[in-house]
Amino acid sequence: MGNKQRKPKKTVLFASGLAFVLLAGGYAAYDYYAGNHVEIERVIPAGGQASSGQASSGGAAAVSAQSLNGTWKVAASSKAYFSVTTSKETVNFVSDQVAGQWDLNAADPAQSKGQGEVPIASISSGNGQRDGHIKGKDYLQADAFPKATFQVSSFEGLPKEWKEGAAVPFKMKGKLNVKGIDKEVTFESNALYEQGQLKLSGTTVVTFGDFGMKNPHTVVLEAENNVTVRLELVLSKQANG
Repeated sequence: MGNKQRKPKKTVLFASGLAFVLLAGGYAAYDYYAGNHVEIERVIPAGGQASSGQASSGGAAAVSAQSLNGTWKVAASSKAYFSVTTSKETVNFVSDQVAGQWDLNAADPAQSKGQGEVPIASISSGNGQRDGHIKGKDYLQADAFPKATFQVSSFEGLPKEWKEGAAVPFKMKGKLNVKGIDKEVTFESNALYEQGQLKLSGTTVVTFGDFGMKNPHTVVLEAENNVTVRLELVLSKQANG
């Protein structure tokens, strides 16, 4: 009985410490490659109704052409996102420094124009180390290509008549430029006029290869090739618009 051997305390402490280090390291790797810290903020609620609740398309007031036509500037509350889905979860990146405008002609949508840009340095996923890697030489190359831009070539499906607070579905086609590389894309979009503001929500899907980047697949995680780009914009009409 008295001759039973006991494990030295140092061995037990070492094993406990090693387990802690491995767990912490595993979490750090997960957080670096997959942890999501950004929630997408939608400017048009699900169902496409105004936040004031006044828009069921049947009873809402018509919006005059005078109210719609003109130049609309992207407001400071606008955001652009891109999302990458890994084998663990979807990771969102956001920029809150979107600039651009929409020259809207409701009577003749073919005359409408639009463009926008996002500074690459403004993109954040809530993880500084990961953000630095994404903006570095292996991916977005922010120093050489400081902006991503989008130039609209056509708005398809816009109606001539809008109703206050009712979402309008349409397609926004154009050229997305990242790292100096152009890609023709189509944003599946909704626009909504509410209390003197325009709100625009649109998504499109590109791949890493479209812009000369490799899929960030690792031994820890798998990542899909598709990247979802989302615009959540609030626009204010210019006085001379």
